[in-house]
Formats: sequence, structure tokens, C-alpha cells
Amino acid sequence: MISVPPRSTTVSAPSRVAAATLIGTTLEWYDFMLYGTASALIFGKQFFPSLSPAAGTLAAFSTFAVGFGARPIGGLLFGHFGDRLGRRATLVVSLILMGVSSTLIGVLPSYASIGFWAPVLLVVLRLAQGVGLGGEGAGATVLSIEHAPPGRLNRYASFPQMGTPAGLILANAMFLGVSALLPDAAFQSWGWRIPFLFSVILVAVGLVVRLRVTESEEYAELVRRGEVSAFPLRDALRVGVARLALILCAAVATSAVVYIFMVFTLTYGAKALGFSRDFLLGGVIVGAIVWCATMPLWGALGDRIGTARVFLAGTAALLVWCAVYFPLLNTGNRIVVFVALIGMGVVLPISHSVGGIIIAELFPAAVRYSGTSLVVQISVILGGGLAPLIATALWSTGSGSAGSSAPVAWYIVAVCAISSISTYALFWVLPRRAGDADRRTATPEPAPVR
Repeated sequence: MISVPPRSTTVSAPSRVAAATLIGTTLEWYDFMLYGTASALIFGKQFFPSLSPAAGTLAAFSTFAVGFGARPIGGLLFGHFGDRLGRRATLVVSLILMGVSSTLIGVLPSYASIGFWAPVLLVVLRLAQGVGLGGEGAGATVLSIEHAPPGRLNRYASFPQMGTPAGLILANAMFLGVSALLPDAAFQSWGWRIPFLFSVILVAVGLVVRLRVTESEEYAELVRRGEVSAFPLRDALRVGVARLALILCAAVATSAVVYIFMVFTLTYGAKALGFSRDFLLGGVIVGAIVWCATMPLWGALGDRIGTARVFLAGTAALLVWCAVYFPLLNTGNRIVVFVALIGMGVVLPISHSVGGIIIAELFPAAVRYSGTSLVVQISVILGGGLAPLIATALWSTGSGSAGSSAPVAWYIVAVCAISSISTYALFWVLPRRAGDADRRTATPEPAPVR
């Protein structure tokens, strides 16, 4: 163990921390999901024009997946320094890295201008985005729960999770607004760059808010006692292989469904079903508004009946809705499709609202940032990063018609089933060891079922 000088002698109010984590994660997810929307609608033509439309979309989604490959690097890097030097400073750096990367994408020349170097530079900037976001989600959740008042842990942990749908709303609203103001040719040529350039303003706002937040009393106490871990990732692995494997599988479903909803739906709805870009973006935005608005409600329920119960109910709800999601889309009826999109906004927040705390509470405070980052980033690679790519490949194996969505539906249902089974095994079957983690939830977790 090593001793690190405390960064502050005061602790921010929980409400200020909740606002800072929400704003910060919203801005980072705005940048990250802006790329996903552009991958579905723009990047194939701008950076891979020599490929067929289907191959161009696959290539664009491949660069999208590259960002997920970089997220574990960012998670491990920021997690290490977040446990060694403090949560606040690492979150400030991650915000700056993400904002600079997104702004540079907004000025990146297309393939027509610089040829081969255009997609190469796009991948480099996407890698930088992934590193930045890799340090954000876990750190924001850790900072939030360590400032949370007793008995309201899940409620406060839901605030950084709200950044995902809030960032999606902001990103898609910007795309929708710019595309509505410009002729389609101008939007395809240069208008798509405006939302990326807007990142520099958003990051400036986020920094002002985030710099006013202090470290938590829990982390400050670790520093005072000289219990800061020298190798936090190594120490985090001591929770056990079984628990790590189960929590990893449990977290995969939410991540995969999020990206099927936010990214693949735009491509599938436009190319297979013939819906306009504006209709699909509008539907996803409304679904994300419902998703974002209801997350604190599920967090509050987690404080009352237990985190694990809410998370298990959420994965089961995802399984059911994913089974009917593509059949509803395939009706081609605009009202039914809109209901399908809104339905995703209803079921996604159940597990997503408590997903961060389910992971973070497995680890002691001294290694919480590193341990949470490890699980979160691996789960988003296996779930979110590969989901649009796998879905597009499965869809492309058919004729390209609506009927070829069946393999995609089976894939996402199978992922949800794995997560539900893993959640039950982790919290109801696997025996607990005393001292595995700091259990600070107000409501005890469910007792094992015999």
C-alpha cells in the first residue's frame, strides 16, 4: 500500500455530484453516440465510397466497434489512476480527451480529399474516443455512489447511467435538427460535421461543472489511513473468478440491447423497411426520453426492494421485449414501429438504472474504480461493441428483406437469456464470502434460494 496526499479537505454535496456525473456522462455519450449515428447514416459514403452500400455499412460499423476495443485500455488506465490518485482528476482528463477527439472528427477530410488516410485517421480518433469513454462510465458511477446519502444509493447511482440515453437524445436531436435545416446533399457533404464541432462547447460546459466536485469522504479516508492500493487491478481480481465471470455475463445484455436500439435500428429501419431517417431518429429520441426519465424511479425501487431483484426483473423484461421487437418493426406500420421503439425506452431503464451499482458494489473502495472499469469495458465489447456488427452480418446473410431479421432477434434473445441466468446464479445461487466487497446498500440483497 502507498499513501497519497488528499486532494481536498471538503466533500461536495450529493446533489452537486449527481449533477456533475450526469452532465459529464451525457456529454461523453453525446460524442460517442454521435459516431454511432454517423456510422449508420454517413460514414459509409464519406470514408468507404468504393465499397457496396452493405459493405460500406459493415466497414463503418467496424470502425464503430474499434472504439469499444479501446475502451478496456481507457478503463484500465483511468481505473488505475482513479484508485491511486483520485476519481475527480481522471474524470476531468477523460472528458477533455473525448471532446478533442470528437471535434477533430468534425474537421477530418473525407476519402475524396485524402484517400486512404481518411479512414485511417477516423480509426485513430475513434480509438481516442474509446479510451476517453473507457474511463468515464465506471468512474462517474463510483464517484456518485461514494457521495450518496444512506438509503439512497441506487437512486444516486442511476444519475450517471442516465447519461447514456441523455447523450443519445442530444446526439440524435442534433443530427435531426441539422438535417432538417439543410438540403440532403449539403447534409451528406458537410452538414454532418456540425454536431461533431458542437462538442467543443459542450465539453467547456462539462468542465466548469466537473471541476467544482471534490473527492468522496470514503476515498479521502482511504488516503488518510494509507490504504490506497499500489496495484488496484491485481487486488480487484481477488473477488474471485466465478463472481467476475457471472457479473460479466450479467452485464452483457443491457449493453447489447442498448446498441441494437440506438445504432442498428437506424440502418435496419432505413434499408430493410424503407423508413425515413427523420422518422427513425425521432422514434429513437422519444424512446430515449422515456428511458432517461424513468431511470430514477427504478433506482428508487432498487433502494426499497434490493438492487439484484430490480436488475433480474430488467434482464427478463429485455428478453421478452427483444423477442417481439423485430416482428413489430417488420409490420412496416408506422404506429406499430413507433410503439416498438417506445417499448424499448420502457424496458431498458429497469436493468440499466442499477447496472452500474451491481458491478461497483462487488469491489472494496480501494479497488472499486479499477474493478468496475474492468467488468464494464469487457461487457460492452462483448455486448455493445459487437452487437451492431453481428446484427448487420446476420441480417446480410439473408436477402436483405424484413424476414432476414430472425437471426438478429434470436441472437439478442440468447444474449438476454444468458444475462438473466447469470444474474440469478450470482445473487441467489453462488455463496457469498464475507469481505468480498463493501456492501452498503440500505436494503439487503435476496437470500439464497434453496
